[in-house]
Amino acid sequence: MDELGRLEALRLAGLTAAADPGMDRFARLVARLVRVPVSLVSLLEADRQVFPGMTGLEEPWAGQRETSLSHSFCQHVVSSGEPLVLDDSRLYRLTCASLAIPDLRVIAYAGMPLTDADGHVLGSLCAIDHEPREWAEDELRDLRDLADACSVELRLRIATQQIRRDRDQADVLLRASVELARSRGLTDLVRRLHRLFGGPVEPSYVTLLLSDERGLSRVSHPDDARPEEGAVDHLDPDADFPSARAMREQRTVFVPDRAALRDGYGAEAVRGYDSLGLSSVLCVPLARGRGVLMWCWADPHVLTVTEEAVFTAVAGYVSQAVERTLFVENRLSAAEQLQSAMLTALPAVPGLEMAALYLPAADQDMVGGDWYDAYPVPAGSCGTTGPCGTGVRQPALILSIGDIIGHDIRAAAVMGQVRSMLRQATLGDPGHSPAAALAAVDSTFAVLPLGPGGTAVHARLDPLGDRWRLTWSNAGHTPPLLRLPGGRVSVLEEHDLLLLGSPAGLSRRDHVRELPQDSVLMLYTDGLVEHRDSDIDDGIAQAVSLLSTYGDGPLPQFLEVLSRSLEGFPRSDDVAVLALRVTGPPENPVPRPPGRHYSARL
Repeated sequence: MDELGRLEALRLAGLTAAADPGMDRFARLVARLVRVPVSLVSLLEADRQVFPGMTGLEEPWAGQRETSLSHSFCQHVVSSGEPLVLDDSRLYRLTCASLAIPDLRVIAYAGMPLTDADGHVLGSLCAIDHEPREWAEDELRDLRDLADACSVELRLRIATQQIRRDRDQADVLLRASVELARSRGLTDLVRRLHRLFGGPVEPSYVTLLLSDERGLSRVSHPDDARPEEGAVDHLDPDADFPSARAMREQRTVFVPDRAALRDGYGAEAVRGYDSLGLSSVLCVPLARGRGVLMWCWADPHVLTVTEEAVFTAVAGYVSQAVERTLFVENRLSAAEQLQSAMLTALPAVPGLEMAALYLPAADQDMVGGDWYDAYPVPAGSCGTTGPCGTGVRQPALILSIGDIIGHDIRAAAVMGQVRSMLRQATLGDPGHSPAAALAAVDSTFAVLPLGPGGTAVHARLDPLGDRWRLTWSNAGHTPPLLRLPGGRVSVLEEHDLLLLGSPAGLSRRDHVRELPQDSVLMLYTDGLVEHRDSDIDDGIAQAVSLLSTYGDGPLPQFLEVLSRSLEGFPRSDDVAVLALRVTGPPENPVPRPPGRHYSARL
């Protein structure tokens, strides 16, 4: 750890094998005061020494400003922490075999330690002569004083970088408190974590492991999947990995380098981290045993007190986000199951082809009250089935589509109640009038506190000779679209007020339209046509265009086209579509597939 701290201080000092004006000034002062041909500010890295300050060195060393450790006297100053003073380096066992003697002509040498505020020896300030020399006491005193001054300069540079780093980490913490609170799902949470730590803190790898009955499972980054991650995709509870230990012992675990990983953990852990190119890891357990948050570095890492505090606080924010996400997912699952159970299996009706589309909202905590319905009803009185006087009393088909205001489990529950009440009101009316059924639901909701409202289109299809007759009533819903043979699309714009919250006794109206063979009727909710930053009329116009262009094909294929048309929009609402084609009269229907329900998640 001490060597890691020394190397981290060197990194913060920001000096390497390049000329630095301040360090060159110290080298010149040494050459002038001590009267030597060569002076160096030499800093010892892991595998080389570098000279940010230098005067008098010959080429090629002067241009390179570095040597390997085979040419280094400075390494002995660093290892001992004491000055190294040699009148003739060829006479000392410590240095007599050094390549610095023949290559750099280092004969007489005096080096003083350069230290940081924590006492790490970073390198040496040295005076070099090409001839044997007895160093005078005042020369060594001047060299020591200059080394102290150079050490102060190094400490100032390190402190400045530490202040900047701490400021950057504080900024990360502030951004984390905002960013992670906005996460919408586990994959979005991981994506935001990667964005947070791609800057000043710069861990090479950030990942979230969640606990389950099998152990720890990694949450994949949706935009940065690595094949190598499969090696640590799942960990058993007793796995000999840092993350598993942090989970078992419910404490922060830090591994500074590969040597510590090798000494403290199993071979499988070493192979796993090697496959990802990582050597240092910090594992912080989440609250309530939910999992572990990991930060990893490719190189050995020194964890500062400030850095550990920031990471621990971020883990707290992640814990809150995970708790919120799991709560919402449980709630969403119940709501989606409720909603899915209420989606109707489309009946097979001779002379008609039907298909339906349902797309849940893309937002993880948005489940709505969208529904569609289709069912046959017994023949009604004259005017509701066959032409008067014919004696034909054929079954009719009821269609409805609607949307309850809200995006939660309550909206889904109210949707189920509205759908059931609408069915009961329809079956209870001898004429099966759509307007009468909506008016009956209005009266029911006038005395039931079931929310702010909703919209619906309720319709009835009656066979009429070689065609079908559409009777519908619109309670504030998006207008149905009717595609006639040849491709022209009509927008059936007639509508009344909202379904829920309308005054009891409100007069609802039925509207009638005849549907010839090969015409297509499309009912839909506003999620299809209403998008953020765009006008709903533009969305309806696009739906009209798609129906005109693709409505002559099989209905499931047309619904697939509608689904793909939504891929460019952030979908914050459910989408329900019910499409119907007249294939012929019920007495002699054109063969067609049974009604289909099509559901997808983009």
